[in-house]
Amino acid sequence: MQENPVKRKLSTGDYSLGTFVFEFNSTGIARIAAAAGAEFIVFDMEHTGWSVESIRMLMATTPDGTVPIVRVPVTEYHFIARIFDMGAMGVMVPMVETAEQAELIVRSSKYPPAGRRGAAFGVAHDDYQGGDIVEKMNSANSQQQLIAQIETAAGVENADAIAAVPGIDVLWIGHFDLSNSLGIPAQFDHPQFQSAVSRVLEAAHKHGKIGGFMAEGVDNATALIKQGFQMIAFGGDLWIYQKALAGGLSAVREQAQ
Repeated sequence: MQENPVKRKLSTGDYSLGTFVFEFNSTGIARIAAAAGAEFIVFDMEHTGWSVESIRMLMATTPDGTVPIVRVPVTEYHFIARIFDMGAMGVMVPMVETAEQAELIVRSSKYPPAGRRGAAFGVAHDDYQGGDIVEKMNSANSQQQLIAQIETAAGVENADAIAAVPGIDVLWIGHFDLSNSLGIPAQFDHPQFQSAVSRVLEAAHKHGKIGGFMAEGVDNATALIKQGFQMIAFGGDLWIYQKALAGGLSAVREQAQ
């Protein structure tokens, strides 16, 4: 596996900015995001209905230097291992609630002895090239990024145990689902929500892990970085496009009057 520049950057204490892709499964979307400065792109399978073939195309057209990550729909080996075989450099798993679930993510992602990922070489994940097999396995195990989404009350309760699992790199707050689970839908300023976020971030830092969050704007992203989150996704393709288009059309209508 190629070196993961986002993982390297985060290891220095710096932050990394990326984005989500939910809607535009085109051969150009990853290149557009990369040209805009996105250091990583999370391609979503949880809410889009995209097939593995769609994800394969999106990763194949992601330019070198930009880290492709896939959010799988569920914690299952056949999603996680296949995503890595197709060239993902990271996987995001939703609704992680226990250390045992986190351990399954690690086992499904890493080659032995750290895990039980099935072996296929000279395929997409190693650029169809030959080489030393042990070196390839060690490289993949060290460069891949495993992201556990904490987005339920149970996940918050077990955040410390999840963060303690070797191989888990990032605890990522799923803010809408977390607020729903806490019984305060979309009330992100609510003390209960803020307390839960702080608890997850503290667990991550305690175990040397990274905190991740999807920001909804510049001010939100800046505040999250100052709070201690290092891996920030700046919105998603459909919302960014819609907001920019709505703003432009509104401005034209106002000026044309």
